[in-house]
Amino acid sequence: MKINQTVLMSDALNFSAEHPINPYYFDSKTDTSVAQAEHDSIQSALASAGVTIIEVPSPSESQDGVYTANWALVRGNKAIPARLPNVRKAEEAYAREKLLELGKELIEVPEGLRFSGQGDALACGNYLFCGSGYRSDEAAQEFAANTLGYDRVQLQTIPQLDASDVPVVNPTSGWEDSFFYDIDLALSIIRHPSDGQPGLIAYCPEAFTEKSQAILAEVTGDGKEIEAIHVSLTEAREAFACNLVSTGETVVMGNGAPELKSALESRGLTVLTPHVRELSKGGGYIRCTSLTLD
Repeated sequence: MKINQTVLMSDALNFSAEHPINPYYFDSKTDTSVAQAEHDSIQSALASAGVTIIEVPSPSESQDGVYTANWALVRGNKAIPARLPNVRKAEEAYAREKLLELGKELIEVPEGLRFSGQGDALACGNYLFCGSGYRSDEAAQEFAANTLGYDRVQLQTIPQLDASDVPVVNPTSGWEDSFFYDIDLALSIIRHPSDGQPGLIAYCPEAFTEKSQAILAEVTGDGKEIEAIHVSLTEAREAFACNLVSTGETVVMGNGAPELKSALESRGLTVLTPHVRELSKGGGYIRCTSLTLD
């Protein structure tokens, strides 16, 4: 069963790292031409993997408008639009406009809830792996899963801690922060379960709280409906290894995670590895740049 067959992508022409809304903003100097070249290479890899790409211009004066995965969670004809941090508020109306143009029925999460779209909600068959605590509220995840007919697997990644082991509050967004602020930085969907074949995910155990590690161990494993590849903390955090797009046959991922690449290839998957560095200055990577519309 092929997945991620149609995605929505913008461009990197308005990309910047001016407002640091996550821990990855180590360099505020960005080169738009380099970022766009990286974006083009991601598009090229996805197209060669057989993915249909719907392109829209990135919203003007929106530093993170290149990260379309955060615009909504889509299943079939229905879309749950995101509620984004302060710096990204301008993207919300633009995303809704583009989704309506695509004929999607928009269903809003209740007022006052945070919801990071596909960045914090990844579907694997009828399961929806959800992240909460930073960019999304659990109540929003529950609403989205119930509305779209998913079985919710509620998880939380570990917080960013200061020198006193106190959770860090991001000074720009005012929200608690994490190096895995969206779950797509800690977990990826490789294959959906179908025709008697188990689904497959890749995730970094150390990126999750102990409670969430136990939930993942219960849901996945040999002989279960979903199998799992474990990703090292080094590859997940330093190489954005989990932030990938898979069609179920071909995986498009960064070129800095050889252990995950080898594990995927050992399972018969084709792996394409465009080089991405400039776009990571905004704390996003390959999965972040595409919103699945299937």
